[in-house]
Amino acid sequence: MAAATLNRILERGQGDDLAIDVPGGTRLTYRELREQVAAVADELSRMGLGRGDRIALVLPNCVEAIVLFVAAATVGTAAPLNPAYKEDEFRFYLEDVDARALVVPPGQAAAARRAIPSGAILVEASLDEAGSIRLESETPRDESRSAGGPADEDIALVLHTSGTTSRPKLVPLRQRNLFASARSIADTYRLAPDDVALCVMPLFHIHGLMASTMATLASGGAVVLPAKFDPMTFWPVVHEHSATWYSAVPTIHQMLLMRNRGERPPGSAKLRFIRSSSSALSPETMRQLELRFGAPVLEAYGMTEASHQMASNPLPPGDRRPGTVGVGTGVQIGIMDEGQAMLPSGVHGEVVIQGPSVTDGYANNAEANAKSFTAGWFRTGDQGTLGPEGYLTLIGRLKEMINRGGEKIAPREIDDALLQHPAVGEAVAFGCPHPTWGEEVAAAVVLKGEASEKEIIAFARERLADYKVPKKLYIVDQIPRTATGKIQRRTVADALNARQ
Repeated sequence: MAAATLNRILERGQGDDLAIDVPGGTRLTYRELREQVAAVADELSRMGLGRGDRIALVLPNCVEAIVLFVAAATVGTAAPLNPAYKEDEFRFYLEDVDARALVVPPGQAAAARRAIPSGAILVEASLDEAGSIRLESETPRDESRSAGGPADEDIALVLHTSGTTSRPKLVPLRQRNLFASARSIADTYRLAPDDVALCVMPLFHIHGLMASTMATLASGGAVVLPAKFDPMTFWPVVHEHSATWYSAVPTIHQMLLMRNRGERPPGSAKLRFIRSSSSALSPETMRQLELRFGAPVLEAYGMTEASHQMASNPLPPGDRRPGTVGVGTGVQIGIMDEGQAMLPSGVHGEVVIQGPSVTDGYANNAEANAKSFTAGWFRTGDQGTLGPEGYLTLIGRLKEMINRGGEKIAPREIDDALLQHPAVGEAVAFGCPHPTWGEEVAAAVVLKGEASEKEIIAFARERLADYKVPKKLYIVDQIPRTATGKIQRRTVADALNARQ
């Protein structure tokens, strides 16, 4: 039986068919994509990298990011990181993944370079004039080495998932997990070789990697890859490249609606569907999208621990139900009570899942594994209910994460950054409602010295990526705590959000 790996996914496309298309830039056929992945994997292997080595990728959305993701997973384990991180953040994440190598663009990613762990290999990746990826490193090569092929059980990808504590959990995903996920997503949306996906999600997130990219490649279709999302050029790109679908967080959908004056945009007539995931989509936003862009909107439910998608509303003529995330796709979904008993249809409880795309457990975190896995089920931390026909409705998060346009932010991480300021005695971060992002970051602090709101926010900006920096800061006299001394984060959020 053929191995269930990312490399096998790339075999779906015919050699001369288009695989990746960068607007105004590089175009790769499936033959060229497979050749580049093999060549880059061999180069990484000649640098001394091998099975079990984590290869950190700090790259923007580009051909190099896709090729290096698969190549790094072929040789060892890919570890994509957000290029927007600051030096302290890079230092934590690079050390936590135990990065053996760091791949960056030439002359860029200065913060990541400064944070590279001792002994790790620095690699610069770029495209040459022929459109081939070139790797530069001071590490001596062993020309006798080659990459070989990965096995189903090999760890292909590690990503961090933010929780409510200051230490994010590290999720290892095996080749077979990613293979199952890509095939499931492709099957859900009946993706075919004539489909063209417009990828507007970052490739350091599971959403962009698996839904927009690998699921498309698993169907033999083409991925159109702009450098970043731009609402001004979005529809011209859709039109020029004949995109048949795109997947995004609700924030991006809302930005597109804000730019639209009511007329149907050029190119939208070719869209088979619009997918929404990574954050709750309001029924009104769904209605407006379908009204203005003329394509069915399918809300899906995913998370890193499941290699992305767990549920989705179906394509027409299936029933897509606003306010739900659809039915299970590739995984089994259940609802569990606090006593670990499975609940019947219509009863609220914790959403639990099991299936081939689900991780076997967090890395080096026995406590989290004990809490998150029960009798073969993974506990998502989300509260929901299943309807009689299997449609899942999410009611709320049991966790306290801030969800800013699909970016999951751990409030404790922000607390810790604020507490580093010499004038801050106590700090608690939380989400506040925002019309575009869904939630924005806010925080309350108790001062023990002299400092202004502006000064504290500037201090935080030096230590946190921009999307994590509080946009509202409240200076308060005290922060409520329980009898055992735990911060009542929800109480603080409710009281301060009510002031708006």
